[in-house]
Amino acid sequence: KVIWGDDWDPLIEADRDGLLVQRMNDAVDGDYQKYSVEPGSYTREHFFSTDPRLLKLVEHLSDDEIHRLRRGGHDPEKVYAAYQAAVEHTGSPTVILAKTIKGYGLGDAAEARNITHQQKKMDTKAVKEFAERFRIPIPETQLEEVPYYRPPQNSPEIQYLCERRKALGGPVPRRMISCPSVSVQEPDLFDEFRTGTEGREVSTTMVFVRILSKLLRDPKLGKLVVPIVPDEARTFGMESLFRQFGIYSHIGQVYEPVDRENLLYYREATDGQIIEEGITEAGSMSSFIAAGTSYASHGVPVIPFYIYYSMFGLQRIGDLAWAAGDMQTRGFLLGGTAGRTTLAGEGLQHQDGNSHLLAYPIPNLVAYDPAFAYELAVIIREGLRRMYEKQESIFYYITLMNENYAQPPMPEGVADGILRGIYGFKSAGSANGKQKVHLLGSGTILNEAVKAQEMLAEKYGVHADVWSVTSYKELHRDALAGARWNLLHPEETPRVPYVTQVFGEGEHVFVAASDYVKALPESIAAHLPGPLHTLGTDGFGRSDGRAELRAFFEVDARHIALAALYQLMRAGEVNATMIAGAIRDMQIDPARVAPILT
Repeated sequence: KVIWGDDWDPLIEADRDGLLVQRMNDAVDGDYQKYSVEPGSYTREHFFSTDPRLLKLVEHLSDDEIHRLRRGGHDPEKVYAAYQAAVEHTGSPTVILAKTIKGYGLGDAAEARNITHQQKKMDTKAVKEFAERFRIPIPETQLEEVPYYRPPQNSPEIQYLCERRKALGGPVPRRMISCPSVSVQEPDLFDEFRTGTEGREVSTTMVFVRILSKLLRDPKLGKLVVPIVPDEARTFGMESLFRQFGIYSHIGQVYEPVDRENLLYYREATDGQIIEEGITEAGSMSSFIAAGTSYASHGVPVIPFYIYYSMFGLQRIGDLAWAAGDMQTRGFLLGGTAGRTTLAGEGLQHQDGNSHLLAYPIPNLVAYDPAFAYELAVIIREGLRRMYEKQESIFYYITLMNENYAQPPMPEGVADGILRGIYGFKSAGSANGKQKVHLLGSGTILNEAVKAQEMLAEKYGVHADVWSVTSYKELHRDALAGARWNLLHPEETPRVPYVTQVFGEGEHVFVAASDYVKALPESIAAHLPGPLHTLGTDGFGRSDGRAELRAFFEVDARHIALAALYQLMRAGEVNATMIAGAIRDMQIDPARVAPILT
């Protein structure tokens, strides 16, 4: 404890009966703040006058000397002694409790006063008092300029500072990293995900578990992979990894698990590779940061895959996610059961409609919302290449769904579009001279866009192309970079955002549907070569099934098709009567209260 400065030491030594220490303990923080802003006479009257013997202790001190009795945190010698004791102590952690005064040294205008944080300037009188109080040798004639003071180069202070800076590596601190590069060129790790599932329905979560399993078994990468889960390993279908790779426990398995007779029982081991933290997203994220920064801390390129319910990620531990970016953590965050309508029958706490928007502020977080197995494989492979082969200081957020559907084969030439944020998934061919309709889908809602495409063609004779948007953030980032370059290079040929390039020339109308709030697709609206109508999951809503929930949020195939017809009406291609008929045909209730208001 560094509570009282050395000015108090003679008083404490002279206090034979312990009265002063008792008075110190009786006074509350508010009292001490008051003593700090009032003159010494106030402290004498209200602090020491509670007992004649206390008054006797300070009768030799003037009011000014009483006022300047320091707190321990402002006594350099005591602070030094405390840190020396902490450094020399071994065997247990050390905490230093140092008592200080807010605004110390700012004078009567701000010291210990509640306006300290609003105090932006000091007048000449306050500067003079500050210089005198801390014995800073600045001529009074220069005080109005508030000059910086630097001791002479040969002074003990500067010599000490230079010696310490030299010992720390020089005047400009830099991160010293010695970590080997890891090649991820083996194509067979990911090739199986390009062929699709031939009609068999699986979720992207199960696709990820398959990818993770292959990585863990890889002779070169396997030992570097660290799966991290808070508590939902079985929810994500990861129990198949328990038996072979084990759950890490520094004391091993000290009990017999209830599922011991099962093939895939809960196996803990001192050499286990899976980290299962229990229900603590903060603890799991801390493990992710520790593993993801091991390339810098220990020169070991550990590859963490932290999978969790997406709603309990960026929303719940946002500060730690920002810290991960600030610390240049590398690795993969996997938001499972992602999207507001993917998890049938769950309550509001699980419905994630905002995590991709929360990923926007973290500069080095690369975010993707893949719909299909091949998209996920391309993204993870590129993440491994960028982070562990090229050693870029980025980390990934990838959302995974628990909805089962057939995984299609990978079309030719789409890898670049997957990584840049958008590619053409299913074209309807010529628009027959009409405005081109583009349906933008992402994640599980991409399947609804495909259904809407078929509905438009069969019932209304409208040809629409379906696009898979794998990353609104990457498209947004690319557009911002191009806009900045154009601003700073007015004489050069303007750069065109990638999201603008992919659609080419002509008249276009757009409908974007996702399982997230509408602000997500609207972030690229200014860069599309035509008007955009967005569908998203703003508001509260719950239901016993996905179809009902998507109808409630108006992101199902019917509402996507209706939005496309509406866009064509605005473009003068169809009339309002047709739209009204379509609303009746689709059994959509125009009088229903909007989801965002419920």
